[in-house]
Amino acid sequence: MLLYNSQVSGNCYKVRLLLAQLGIDYERRELSVADRSNRQEVLGELNPAWRIPTLVLDDGRAIAESNAIIWYLATDTPYLPEDRYERAKILQWLFFEQYSHEPYIATVRFWVNYAPDPPPQSEIESRRAGGYLALDALERHLALEPFIVGRRYSIADIALYGYTHVAEEGGFDLSRYAAIHRWLDRVARAPGHVPITA
Repeated sequence: MLLYNSQVSGNCYKVRLLLAQLGIDYERRELSVADRSNRQEVLGELNPAWRIPTLVLDDGRAIAESNAIIWYLATDTPYLPEDRYERAKILQWLFFEQYSHEPYIATVRFWVNYAPDPPPQSEIESRRAGGYLALDALERHLALEPFIVGRRYSIADIALYGYTHVAEEGGFDLSRYAAIHRWLDRVARAPGHVPITA
């Protein structure tokens, strides 16, 4: 397998984390999150949106979008439950992550750390406010449950961990989120865990 990757991307990290936990060997090709000038040339027809991560399977077929990739990789493993209701709950949280969490937390982190021309501070603060709403929702849930779905570690945890654990790099204050802190520690102790820098 070949992963088109960026070391700093939380979306790419989700895929790398699950691959590590599954013990799957793969190759990486690094792309910049800031300079996208070669995306069409590199990704071509592999991914119509020219985004990373993009995973190319051994037979040449490609899968784009981080949560689609981890769903594919987790099928028939303990990271994706067989129960129909729990699978629907996994999807619920994957959609939450991409619609209510990542567009705010990941975007602010990118603007603050990697964007060559970030927007005005007022726009950053507005987007940061949306990130806090997502963190508040996550905190409420994790105050009642040890993991995101089914009281066990799954790809829902991987998806939300990707950017939550680096949220402070975007200026988010996580000190008031006790349940999130406990959950971050539990995820970091999961077998096969690797840091985003690995």
